[in-house]
Amino acid sequence: MDKKTYTISVYTENNVGLLNRISAIFLKRHINIESFSTSESEIKNVFRFVIVVKITAEKITKIVQQIEKQIDVIKAFYHTDEETIFQESALYKVRSSALFEERHIQNIIKQSHANIVTVSPEFFVIEKTGFREETEQLRKDLEPYGLLQFVRSGRISVTKAKMGISEILHTFKTK
Repeated sequence: MDKKTYTISVYTENNVGLLNRISAIFLKRHINIESFSTSESEIKNVFRFVIVVKITAEKITKIVQQIEKQIDVIKAFYHTDEETIFQESALYKVRSSALFEERHIQNIIKQSHANIVTVSPEFFVIEKTGFREETEQLRKDLEPYGLLQFVRSGRISVTKAKMGISEILHTFKTK
C-alpha cells in the first residue's frame, strides 16, 4: 500500500489533556506526525487542530475514527493535498552585516518573495510564507550568510470543498 500525505482537521473544545490523548493515538500506531498546528476556528469557542501525516488510505480512516471517539472532539476530517489549500510560515534571523555587506542576499530575499520584518544593528528577520519546499530552500540559501535562527510553523490549511462543520454544530445546538 502506498503512503500518502493527509491533512487531518480536528474540531474540538479547548480542554486540557486532549492534545496528549490525540498524540497517543499516533504513538500507539507508530505514526509520525509531520506537522501540527492549532488555533481557534471559524466557530466561536471551537478550536481546530491541523495534523499532517504520511500513511496509507486504510490507516487514515482508522486514525480519524479513533480521534472522533475522544470526548472533547466534535468532528474530525481528513483530506489529501489535492483537496486542500495549504501554506506554512517561516522566520529567519540573519546577521545584519550580511544585509549590508552582501548585496546578493537582497536578491535572494526578493526572488523568494520573502519580507524583511525587522532590522537591528546585530540581526534582521525575514518572513516567508509558502510551501515547505520553498521555506526550506530559503533556509538553505541563507545559511552561508550567517543564519542565526530558523523556525517554521506547522501547516495551516483550508479545504477546497465545503466541510459543513457549522451545520454539524448547529444540529447539536438545536437538540
